[in-house]
Amino acid sequence: MVKKILISLFFVVFLTQNVFSDIVKIVDGDTIKINNEKIRFSGIDAPELNQNCIKNDEKISCGILSKEALIKKIGNKIPRCVSEGKDFYKRTLAECFVNGKSLSKFLVRNGYAFAYRKYSIKFINDERFAKKNKLGLWSMKFVYPWKFRKL
Repeated sequence: MVKKILISLFFVVFLTQNVFSDIVKIVDGDTIKINNEKIRFSGIDAPELNQNCIKNDEKISCGILSKEALIKKIGNKIPRCVSEGKDFYKRTLAECFVNGKSLSKFLVRNGYAFAYRKYSIKFINDERFAKKNKLGLWSMKFVYPWKFRKL
């Protein structure tokens, strides 16, 4: 009888652990949700989803481009985030990592987001690298996201 109870308990614990796995949703190029907790990447700013850039006289949806780069980088992994508090909108501000590598650094260094100097100087060198090498958005004409939101 005790053996049956232990075996039943094992299966309940095993199934429970697998049912409640982390769910990741990419909101845009600098915001994700993990289990419905909205996490805004601190120190960077990515284009808005409805924001366009111009490359070779062609309109490019740079907000979608940034989001797709983040989707591809995360893949099927669960980011691990280090919280830095909450912002005005009650989102968690954090730097998030996949396989120990910063998603913010990746986005800025590859030109899919900008160093958000108003709040941090952490990613300025990565932005300089992307700009110098004309990576991502730096190969296009664009409006900085913080200026685009004021239009």
